[in-house]
Amino acid sequence: MSESSSNKRPKLASDMKADVLMVGTGEYTTGYVGGKSADSDKGAGVVALTMFDLRRRGKVDRVGMCGVNGKKFPGIRTHMEKNIGDVYKDMDLTCDTYPSDESVDPKAYEAAVKTYKPGDVAIIFTPDDTHYDIALACIKQGLHVMVTKPIVQTLEHHIALIEAAKEKNVLVAMEVHKRWDPFYADARDRARSSFGNFQYMYAYMSQPKHQLETFKAWAGKSSDISYYLNSHHIDFSEWTLEGIARPIRVTATGSTGVAHGKGMKTEDSITLTVQWENLDDKTVGCAVYTSSWVAPKSDVHSQQRFFYMGTNGEITVDQAHRGMTVAQDGKPFGSVNPLFMKYTPTNGQFSGQGSYGVRSFECFVDACREVNAGTKTLESFDDGSLATAGTTVGGTAILEAGRRSLDADGRPMDILYDGEGGHVPVGIRPHEF
Repeated sequence: MSESSSNKRPKLASDMKADVLMVGTGEYTTGYVGGKSADSDKGAGVVALTMFDLRRRGKVDRVGMCGVNGKKFPGIRTHMEKNIGDVYKDMDLTCDTYPSDESVDPKAYEAAVKTYKPGDVAIIFTPDDTHYDIALACIKQGLHVMVTKPIVQTLEHHIALIEAAKEKNVLVAMEVHKRWDPFYADARDRARSSFGNFQYMYAYMSQPKHQLETFKAWAGKSSDISYYLNSHHIDFSEWTLEGIARPIRVTATGSTGVAHGKGMKTEDSITLTVQWENLDDKTVGCAVYTSSWVAPKSDVHSQQRFFYMGTNGEITVDQAHRGMTVAQDGKPFGSVNPLFMKYTPTNGQFSGQGSYGVRSFECFVDACREVNAGTKTLESFDDGSLATAGTTVGGTAILEAGRRSLDADGRPMDILYDGEGGHVPVGIRPHEF
């Protein structure tokens, strides 16, 4: 064997750094809202901080960020320097930005995407109604794509993304960090392994009413609080009940008053009642998902909890209260959750790698690197380890059916399947009484 051939070895995922384009410059990406740090539990952002740390650890190389208003970028850079560069050691904040600092361009992502090559990664955190067009542009360029929840707003668009991803052989997934929350993951595994068929679930999630100002650019214009928050626990149900039950009917109701008082034509709270059909015996369970963005400011930014019952067991999870409270001069008392994001540095360095807010992104980047290296197939991630586009169709069907039910004054919507044994929704139609 020659020396040259003996030195050859197959590329490993660990050898391959990912180039990442972040589309969206708001609260979850940068923590920058209205010219200052967000008044939430994400003042330093999540996505950008995670990508810079992955670069520090050798998993990511080039980082880019694309928004609509380039005039925000000087403020964003200052904000990131203050909240990331000055807080954590060894953070390289180099980041290509689109559009230019002098430009406003809603289609800036089209030019940004063209500077990336097939196999690179796009992470999309933008208003819900923009997800489809941006994701499709990224897929057509050959990029692996992660989209914040909801991945899209309609069943038609969801199916189209699946087909486009297959054509380009790229990984497309939805970002749902609760799948990496150890409480939620254990609840899911308990329900699947020993709780039997599905009977009942109640889930509640809220944010304080100042979020109406944070999201005033799109709240009630292109999306609603159900798409934004109910999507969390709907995904938990779909993840938990895969192969056990399927959603068959959605009825929605809403509460109004606060947003209307601010001149915003949107619901304050939305409740979706979803009937799930157990696949083995056709019995029916009921889930109630409620979300609100008019809650009073309290000890947590987001109230999050659920109760789940199967035929053989039940479980309750309060995601907002993990038994840790903090009181500090000059700051309000709070119940904190470092399991989501640990911003406090250790010996001067970012040490939140075990937080599920970080792990959600890191696991996706690792998956893309494995696909690029040829060590994993796209299909291998349909096992629940990622919220892939192909395994999250039911959630989109529920959310779209909920919106359609609201617009029809609460008329139930049936979710349709291809045959009795079908488990992937193919359509939605008004229920006939």
